[in-house]
Amino acid sequence: MSDSAAGLVTVVVLVAALAVAHVPFGNYLARVYQSERHWAVERFVYRMARVAPDAEQRWSTYVLSLLGFSAVSVVFLYAFLRLQGTLPLSRGFGAVPADGAFNTAVSFVTNTNWQWYAGESTLGYLVQMSGLAVQNFMSAAVGMAVAVALVRGFTRSQSDRLGNFWVDLVRGTVRVLLPLAFVAAIVLVATGVVQNFAGTQHVHTLDGGAQSLVGGPVASQEAVKELGTNGGGFYNANSAHPYENPNAFANLFQVFLLLLIPSALPRAFGRMAGNTRQGWAILGAMGLLWLAGLIVVTAFEAAHPGTVPDAVGASLEGKEQRFGVWNSALFANSTTMTSTGAAGSAHDSYTALGGGMLIVNMVLGEISPGGVGSGLYGMLVIAVLAVFLAGLMVGRTPEYLGKKIRQREITCVALYVLAMPLAVLVGTALALGFPGPREAILNPGPHGLSEVLYAFASTGNNNGSAFAGLGTNTAFYNTALGLAMLIGRFLPMVFVLALAGSLARQRPVPPGPGTLPTHKPLFVGLLIGVAVLVAGLAFFPALALGPIAEGLR
Repeated sequence: MSDSAAGLVTVVVLVAALAVAHVPFGNYLARVYQSERHWAVERFVYRMARVAPDAEQRWSTYVLSLLGFSAVSVVFLYAFLRLQGTLPLSRGFGAVPADGAFNTAVSFVTNTNWQWYAGESTLGYLVQMSGLAVQNFMSAAVGMAVAVALVRGFTRSQSDRLGNFWVDLVRGTVRVLLPLAFVAAIVLVATGVVQNFAGTQHVHTLDGGAQSLVGGPVASQEAVKELGTNGGGFYNANSAHPYENPNAFANLFQVFLLLLIPSALPRAFGRMAGNTRQGWAILGAMGLLWLAGLIVVTAFEAAHPGTVPDAVGASLEGKEQRFGVWNSALFANSTTMTSTGAAGSAHDSYTALGGGMLIVNMVLGEISPGGVGSGLYGMLVIAVLAVFLAGLMVGRTPEYLGKKIRQREITCVALYVLAMPLAVLVGTALALGFPGPREAILNPGPHGLSEVLYAFASTGNNNGSAFAGLGTNTAFYNTALGLAMLIGRFLPMVFVLALAGSLARQRPVPPGPGTLPTHKPLFVGLLIGVAVLVAGLAFFPALALGPIAEGLR
């Protein structure tokens, strides 16, 4: 079968599998967060943490709980990394340097999983599975909690309560992520992904050379890495490593995992809002953006513009030969649109415009379908902005799901929209403005700018993938990228929860003759247009100087 035929079959199978899972899994997610019953294991956790599960929180208390939990998680993981040399299963590795430990702790707590290190030669098994993998669960559950809190803001009337952060956190972990990750890990082991505690194996290759092969608890981390849209490979080669991604079925299954929860959350939103058509509209906008990105990335990689790719007949540099160009493009497009950061190929080796599209995927805010939780609340914020702009056009107060979009709500939306570009563009400007950080650029010119822009777009959007031609293991980059992760993760969450609190206090208004229907194709088109416009206004100049300039040379 040709590469293009195999790629088309993979896309069809993937979309079909997601379609089959969408309704039942989305309905299950809605029941998880609407249930009034606590499981026994959940009640045990609440007793241990001294949490009153039936006491709901105002938006400000919800924010403080979220930030407090995340701050403690950063400190704990930082200490874990610094003390690695004294811990069991360290494989002889010592403490992670201070700036690197800060970067890594922030990275995994913010669901970014940016990696400046090679996992197999830096971290021991205990840190990998009890530090990093645990935060893969926790950070994903935090994202889902914020999304659910925003949905409650739309559905509640004259209330100052958004639920309980601790209950949402525990339920997302216990009822969703843990059982799915357990099943996914078994499937991955069956496909050939490594899961053991074996030490380094020294083997002789067919040509008489020697190679050291490192095992480890890979499948268990790989499952939640994809399922929670985390990223962060056990190995430096990430999902291109045969121990993490051994064959075409494993590759397809991993793409399915990283799209599963983000694509099902719109269904949960529709069920919780009492109008499933609203969920279909959100999913439609997400799906069309994902499809457009896939077409663009695949087209540029399959057309292989450039002297060397033209000479060899394909853009194969950095691609896994086991998967080919089309499946590599599918993985790359999906991972940059879901804040996952897992990489099945070397994104830095993509064509200028193909790689540029990967940057565009991230600066859209990763809303198509986006990260676990962050994709839904990001798209809902864009929906609020879309109805506000539509209201300005016809001269009436805009409404969304029966809630008026007033000055307070649109202020929260504006601050949300500005937070991520602030982290990305200011960080990029600082990196290019000082001689020290500029020395880390290994490819001067437009591609070097693209590498720096990609790094801050990835961290500012909590993605974690990278253009590898940038030496980021320096005190400047470890610190600056860590700050970009913190800003890109928690500032938007604060504004989303403030918006949810403001919406929950309102009394719903019945739709009138001038109310914009938000479940029809016209609104889906408006939603897509606003998402592209917002990203274009913020990032087009930087994109024009980087990947576009390189692609047009």
